[in-house]
Amino acid sequence: MKKRIIYATILFIGFVCNTYAQYAIKPEKGYSQDIGNMISMLDNLKTRVENNVKDLDVKGTDFLLDENANSPGAIIYHLAATEAYYQVYTFEKRQFNKEEEAKWGTALSLGDKARAEFKDKPIQYYMDIYDEVRAKTKELLKTKDDKWFTKENGGLTNHFSWFHVMEHQANHMGQLALITKRIN
Repeated sequence: MKKRIIYATILFIGFVCNTYAQYAIKPEKGYSQDIGNMISMLDNLKTRVENNVKDLDVKGTDFLLDENANSPGAIIYHLAATEAYYQVYTFEKRQFNKEEEAKWGTALSLGDKARAEFKDKPIQYYMDIYDEVRAKTKELLKTKDDKWFTKENGGLTNHFSWFHVMEHQANHMGQLALITKRIN
């Protein structure tokens, strides 16, 4: 009996290791070392965020824990908006212009307006927006090197700004995990 438990444990560990195989941070090809590592971490988190929501129907995508909560769809849109903001902040050294604010402002701020506006769409609608923003991030970061990453911009280094995007995703990943466990 003891041997069966040991074998079962070994098989389980092997399964988990193969299922979640990216337990190494490796720079993406085509990027400098630090930027490549950041892309690796951003993409790993994005995949984990997607895994929390990928099977939601529209009801699940719009689910609210309470009257002050944000839906999974709105949170995904918020992640994309935040990343879009840091694209202009780090690459163009500016805030959103009026057109960008109109496009991203509600998703960036969330709240009542987002609860009213972001509903009745499938999760893929929000994921497509997130995918588009990430593709642009990767395109833009490919044009920079680690020296650019260390440059200061408004009191923050570019590296810290992109670290913030990553930690922001991680925080909302936890929130999405909690929310999706509450959906009936």
